[in-house]
Amino acid sequence: MGQFPVPTEITRSPIELGGRPAVLVRPATDPHPGTILYFHGGSFSLGSPETAMALTARLVQQTSVPAVSLDYRLAPEHPFPAGIDDCLAAYRELLDHGADPSSIVLAGDSAGGGLAVTTTLAARDQGLPLPAGIVAFSPGLDHTRSGASMSTRRDADPLFTIEGMRRTGDLYLAGQDPHQPLLAPAVLADLTGFPPILLQVGTNELLLDDSVRLADRARDAGVDVILDVVADVPHVFPAFTGVLDEADEAVERAALFITQRLRRPVRLG
Repeated sequence: MGQFPVPTEITRSPIELGGRPAVLVRPATDPHPGTILYFHGGSFSLGSPETAMALTARLVQQTSVPAVSLDYRLAPEHPFPAGIDDCLAAYRELLDHGADPSSIVLAGDSAGGGLAVTTTLAARDQGLPLPAGIVAFSPGLDHTRSGASMSTRRDADPLFTIEGMRRTGDLYLAGQDPHQPLLAPAVLADLTGFPPILLQVGTNELLLDDSVRLADRARDAGVDVILDVVADVPHVFPAFTGVLDEADEAVERAALFITQRLRRPVRLG
């Protein structure tokens, strides 16, 4: 993903948020009110804001809403729950700087999509006001690896194997029991009170049922949820803008979801 072209109609500048490095991504023209707090993917052990920059910048370009992409700590040096702690600290700092939660959307891809969900879960459990919405691209939401698609999509997924996912999962778990809500929200989390959620995933993904089951849990908890399942596309397919028509359409849908959710401005300083 780090090799994908980044739109030129944005600016990037390094900042710090929640005690971690981050990249502030702004539209070239006057920004619209709000903030997209973005969490990159990489199986909780790889990646950086730069590897997700093409997708982050596309969201900024499409919405004219600034984004902050967080460089959270990674396993194996920093296993669970370090990444969640960093993401929650970043969200908390936005609130401490006067941001209205209705002006913040959490977004992420793969592991970062999972962090968008678990950060919201941790924020709710700590009594913080919740963001306006969640956008998760092919999120990882179940470290028990119990979804049916882990078997049924074994030969269809062009990027992942069950064995590889277990290896990176073990780095993140560091011996901890995966049967807990912050590690398996698709199976165990109570989503009561959650903001609206947009989930985008491909039919060929091992992680397909992570999104399907989270959508079921959201529906059962009375949460607005959009489950966007697209046929025959790769993991985090919205990153392939300009290459796949499905990616261009998905980013447009995600941008519409974000702009519909945001209501009040955020100040970052």
